[in-house]
Amino acid sequence: MWPFLVPGVILVAVGLVWTLQGLNVLGGSAMSGSPLWATIGPIVLVVGVALVWIGIARRRRARRSARSGRL
Repeated sequence: MWPFLVPGVILVAVGLVWTLQGLNVLGGSAMSGSPLWATIGPIVLVVGVALVWIGIARRRRARRSARSGRL
């Protein structure tokens, strides 16, 4: 669970920042206004969301297995 959630949350945050910088919403860096980062950012964001989803799904599956084992 944690090996997916922690990197997933970090990638979501980084992808969001890169997207906003690429779209020139966040200024002050060399990436601001760059179409490259406006493209890479959402990709990284989606990968992060997928990792978070996998981590949550594994946690739910582990809880279900633990419950069924107790019965």
